[in-house]
Amino acid sequence: MTLASPYLKPGFYADALARGKHRDIVGGRWEETALHQMQVILDEGLERHDHFLDIGCGCLRLGHRLVPWLDHGHYWGTDASHALMLHGHAHELTPEARARLPADQLREDSEFRFPGLPASITFALCWGVFTHLPAPALRPALVNMRQSFPALRKFLLTVFLAPEAHDGPFRQRDGVVTHPNRPPWHRAPSAVEADAQAAGYNLRWRDDLLPRGQALAVLTRQDPPGSAAILAPGQSLPNAS
Repeated sequence: MTLASPYLKPGFYADALARGKHRDIVGGRWEETALHQMQVILDEGLERHDHFLDIGCGCLRLGHRLVPWLDHGHYWGTDASHALMLHGHAHELTPEARARLPADQLREDSEFRFPGLPASITFALCWGVFTHLPAPALRPALVNMRQSFPALRKFLLTVFLAPEAHDGPFRQRDGVVTHPNRPPWHRAPSAVEADAQAAGYNLRWRDDLLPRGQALAVLTRQDPPGSAAILAPGQSLPNAS
C-alpha cells in the first residue's frame, strides 16, 4: 500500500537521524532552498519585529538563517518530528542563534493544531509540506490557522500544481513528476484557491521558479488584522453603554 506521505513510514525519522541524513530528508538543496525562502519572505514584507511561524520547519533549514535576523525569540517552528527539530537546534544553529531560539518554541505538530503557539504570530511559511500530503489535509489546516492566529497578516504556502482538468502524472518545471493520487501530490490551482476562500483567505500566486517546480501562494485574511467588522444585512452595532 502506498503511504499518503513517505514521512509516515515507521522509523523514518529515527533512521535518518541515526545516519546523519537530517538535511536530506527535508529535501536536500540546503543552502539553495534556504536562500529562496529568505528571498520570498523578505520580498513579501517580513520585518524583524514580526512573530514568524515556520510550519514544517524540519531541522531548521530556513531557521538557521532566519533566527539570527529576526528579533530575539520571534521565531517559532512546528514539525511532525520533535526529534528532527531538536537535532537542527543542536547541530545547525550557532551558539548565538541557539540563544535567540528557546527550544520550547519548536513544537511537534503533525495535525496543524498549533499547540501552545502564541496568538501574536504575524507571518507564516509552510514550504514543501502539502506537496507530500493529500488534498483533504489543506482546508482544515487553513481553518485552524485562521482561528489560531488573529494577528496573522501574511501566510506563504507551497504546493505542486497541474493544469485544470489534467488527469494523471505531471512533470513540473524543475523536472519532478507529481501525481493526483500519491506523493508527491499535485492539485489544480482552482482547488487550492477554493480551499483558501473557504477558510477565509484571499490567495495570490507568485511566479517564482522554486526548487523542484513548487508553486508559491500568498494568503492574506479576507478580514485583515485590525480591520473593521463587516456587518451582515440588517445587522447593527451594539449600543455603547
